[in-house]
Amino acid sequence: MQTLAITLDLAGAAIRSRMQYRANFLMMVAFGLVYQTTGFVFIWTVLTRFESIAGWTLGDIAFLYGLRLLVHGLTAVLFGGVSRVRWQVREGLFDRYLVRPLPALLQVNTMELPAASFGDLLGGVTLFLAANALVGIDYSPLALGYLGLAIVGGVLIEAALQLVIATLSFRLIETGSLAFFVEELFSNFGNYPMKIFGGAAQAILTWGLPVAFVAYFPATVLLARTDELAVHPAVAYGAPIVGVLWFGAAYLFWRRELRQYKSAGH
Repeated sequence: MQTLAITLDLAGAAIRSRMQYRANFLMMVAFGLVYQTTGFVFIWTVLTRFESIAGWTLGDIAFLYGLRLLVHGLTAVLFGGVSRVRWQVREGLFDRYLVRPLPALLQVNTMELPAASFGDLLGGVTLFLAANALVGIDYSPLALGYLGLAIVGGVLIEAALQLVIATLSFRLIETGSLAFFVEELFSNFGNYPMKIFGGAAQAILTWGLPVAFVAYFPATVLLARTDELAVHPAVAYGAPIVGVLWFGAAYLFWRRELRQYKSAGH
């Protein structure tokens, strides 16, 4: 309970720090919103000409895109500090977290509030709600429960990959290119139905890097499209569990490598 209270205090301090410059904060939120929205504008332009992509209509694609953006926005708000580890390791600033009586991961994740992530989240919520009006899903209690678990699972998957990249910084020092590659992979492939890609690509995006588990599999379940999957439908229904497994493995990797950490100045 004491750790939770300290976490909330640190997060509150980060929020108050950001809000001292409200105009800058609002501009960063607007930038994040515009940046994420432009991606869907491109898809909308394509669909107004071709009507569907692999049988997915504008509403279906909007649902998938909105769900992935919602997950991404939540990840950025809740775990945005993890992405700064690689910079702090390279600059020798990470060492200070090791001499304080709090877990290093907790400290680095609550030191600064990523303002642009609120724009991502706002865009995701808005698009997801609008898409629901287009597809007309009848949410039963079971469907709502699955949606909630799928969102949590997706957040854990994205956070796990960020944590793995941050952990690799302990040995590689500079992992910016790897972080960029993973982010682009999710942005370029996570917004589309996997069936438009070849079998090898689908396998990589499912079992190599779990892009499909973040939004595509949950979307197929909620849109009743599991018959088109290249895997057994049970895999899609179990998507939330994959998030727990990935984050658990990433955290164990972090704990192990943290014990071997040596300052970049050594």
